[in-house]
Amino acid sequence: MTMSESAKTTHAMKTAQLYRMVMPDHSCPYGLKSLDLLKRAGYVVEDHHLTTRAEVDAFKTAHGVPTTPQVFIGGKRVGGHDDLRRFLGKPVVDPKATSYRPVVALFAMTLLMALATSVAVYGTPFTIRGAEWFIAFSMTVLALLKLQNVESFATMFLNYDLLAKRWVPYSYIYPFAEGLAGVLMVAGALTWLSVPVALFIGTIGAASVVKAVYVDRRELKCACVGGSSNVPLGFLSLTENLMMIAMAVWMALAAFGLLPVWAHGM
Repeated sequence: MTMSESAKTTHAMKTAQLYRMVMPDHSCPYGLKSLDLLKRAGYVVEDHHLTTRAEVDAFKTAHGVPTTPQVFIGGKRVGGHDDLRRFLGKPVVDPKATSYRPVVALFAMTLLMALATSVAVYGTPFTIRGAEWFIAFSMTVLALLKLQNVESFATMFLNYDLLAKRWVPYSYIYPFAEGLAGVLMVAGALTWLSVPVALFIGTIGAASVVKAVYVDRRELKCACVGGSSNVPLGFLSLTENLMMIAMAVWMALAAFGLLPVWAHGM
């Protein structure tokens, strides 16, 4: 093979044809993602737009495919967006797979929020109040996620919570109680209300997780970040409840003046 022929072959292998839906009122997001993947992988893309529903249907019928976009490389069909990711050696997320990522992301952001708030108020990120805000912010954001769809949360919560199984309305009350306690703890107000609420729901929650996961050995999804999550019920779920208990005990000790001297600093 001559150098000219080799160059032509290399160019052909780095050329891709992309057929994607681009209509006046809708551009397929997976088509845009596929276009970006191909360009970042170094391909010269022949970007073919399917601009009407008739064109989309005709293309799918002609190639025997159920969806668009479709990618062709080297004269062979690679497939849709997920198939392209596999072809390029990139991971493909299973939407049904369990993952701790939502909880880790949540705690990471609430920690940064607490550190930022501590800097704004005290001029330094590392303060006792900052640690309190971290837990209170976490409770508030967790409640927010549950409140997006209380019905869905309640359904998942009923799989394992000991009190909700005996009194169903508790599954609907829980996110409001968690949110109320969290907001009051952010403000450091109405300790007489926030402490018993957090202590109660945290204790019931911890006992429920321990029984379901470590005693009954059940594999369940946690409702902690909402009823549509794929977070497995386990250590991080237990941590959420233990944080609430610790915060409640800490604030109760503070209310009665029982904290050590060092704990009264910034």
